[in-house]
Amino acid sequence: MKKVTVEELLAKAHQPSLDAPRLHKFYKGKMGTALKCRVRDFNDFAIWYTPGVAAVCKEIAADKEKVYEYTNKWNSVAVISDGTRVLGLGDIGPEAGLPVMEGKGILYKYLGGVDAFPLCLDEKDPDKLIDICRALQPSFGGFNLEDISQPKCFKILDTLREICEIPVWHDDQQGTACVTVAGLINALKIVKKDIAEVKCTVVGSGASGINIAKMIMAAGADPKNMLSVDSKGILSRDRADKETLQTKFKEKWDLCLRTNPLGKQGTMADAIKGADVLICCSTPGPGTVKAEWIKTMAHDAIVFAEANPVPEIWPWEAKEAGARIVATGRSDFPNQVNNSLGFPGIFRGALDVRAKTITDEMCIAAARELAKVAEDKGIHEEYIIPNMDEWEVFPREAVAVGSMAIQQGVARFNYPADVRFKMAEQAIRAARDEVQRKMSEGIIVDPDK
Repeated sequence: MKKVTVEELLAKAHQPSLDAPRLHKFYKGKMGTALKCRVRDFNDFAIWYTPGVAAVCKEIAADKEKVYEYTNKWNSVAVISDGTRVLGLGDIGPEAGLPVMEGKGILYKYLGGVDAFPLCLDEKDPDKLIDICRALQPSFGGFNLEDISQPKCFKILDTLREICEIPVWHDDQQGTACVTVAGLINALKIVKKDIAEVKCTVVGSGASGINIAKMIMAAGADPKNMLSVDSKGILSRDRADKETLQTKFKEKWDLCLRTNPLGKQGTMADAIKGADVLICCSTPGPGTVKAEWIKTMAHDAIVFAEANPVPEIWPWEAKEAGARIVATGRSDFPNQVNNSLGFPGIFRGALDVRAKTITDEMCIAAARELAKVAEDKGIHEEYIIPNMDEWEVFPREAVAVGSMAIQQGVARFNYPADVRFKMAEQAIRAARDEVQRKMSEGIIVDPDK
């Protein structure tokens, strides 16, 4: 077999960015609305709208839980962003963030059978954002917060989880962490290391990095074996800027108190040295993480370089430097650690049992099931986590999430697991079949033909 050159790998990595502007302009957006109800003739509008719809309104007014039975609330999620931290591009505004939220919407639909609606808000004040989201609750079955800068993203999520009657999820926090834990579970099995004993360094202390560290600990890692790194170096309770951390970045300060008990200080390179596991959610590369730093890691090192659109280090460079298992956030390399494996199935499961919230335990249940799907197929160094095209990932994940919600008492419905699997499978198959049918019938046009 011909060996692929670095030039060919780089060309493949850059191709999606070349194709995206042309195809987005052709389709003029990736989402629209479609009818679910029959329209035999114009007389049917008397059923779906006035006067017939008034009978439905009166029933919901008497019992608001019936809104789940009579409307699409049961299957709808709002993807909400203020555009202050879009991908690795920073504060580019709500308009520029809209293509990302639309993209999230098609993943929700195609992978999870969930109807998602992008809502990019021209409002940066966290308290006003909270008020807006709270007021939107009647229209949606859940909220997916997306691309909101820190530290306000923590306050927004925590407050909305507390005051809302529907599940609230911040994918940059919970989603990235969930899928990372799933990949780590299987990577450690391959190298035969115990999560409770490995030395783990997390580079990046934004929304993703902080929650990855927390969820790894929730999955069994020992905090005393963990280091976290931000732009100024290793997080430590003895750092010179600890007063700033205590007052402005409380989530970072929490990591200072829970990890690094010896008070180690230094640079990213210092934190990587001797680590069994390196997980990066920081500045897009390449070159953010140097190959010479990977060489200083422990034997059978695990490297997750998750920055998008370009990982902190190219996977082939990490491999050449001695890493045994390498994952990135990209679909064009092996071991894609990507939120898309998490949120569609997690929300499918939460919506199917009408969960009031999504707990950390529900996230861990999803991570373990993700890992199990890959393990059932046979894990190896370039397959530690399922691919998005393995459709069974999402109904299995949905069942695991729903079961945990039922166990924790946050579900409104208590369906048996086999019933919930069939519900999820039917919703996902219907969404996929609809897209394929529209393509085959020319309703969705192929611009390259």
